[in-house]
Amino acid sequence: SDYSNQGVDQLQKVIEMIRNNPDDRRIIMCAWNPKDISLMALPPCHALCQFYVVNGELSCQLYQRSGDMGLGVPFNIASYSLLTYMIAHVTGLKVDIFLFQLQREPRPLPKLRILRKIEDISDFKAEDFQIEDYNPHPPIKMEMAV
Repeated sequence: SDYSNQGVDQLQKVIEMIRNNPDDRRIIMCAWNPKDISLMALPPCHALCQFYVVNGELSCQLYQRSGDMGLGVPFNIASYSLLTYMIAHVTGLKVDIFLFQLQREPRPLPKLRILRKIEDISDFKAEDFQIEDYNPHPPIKMEMAV
């Protein structure tokens, strides 16, 4: 198919960025075309994905606004996994997973207290919030990509 002059070829741009600047943190592909949302029964649940290259391995992080657990989520996991394998293949990379997320045991969530009644969202101040029982893991050291 020839899609010349019909918009941005996001997939090709992602592949070029991975090849030419794999440390870039802006390797993003958006599934939404705001101009076409009104023509759809529902906007796509999968909104965007971001690719990361570390030590010659490609990871993909998918963001979804919502998800139909019976059909949509399994389909999106499979299709974006396939896409990640395809991109890794054409760029000469291996496929990676998010090891840091899998290696840590989840801890109880902290509690957030709002200390005064607020009517207008613009009236919040830092001192209006209190976090209780916050017990984070040690930081994961990462080099900053520029």
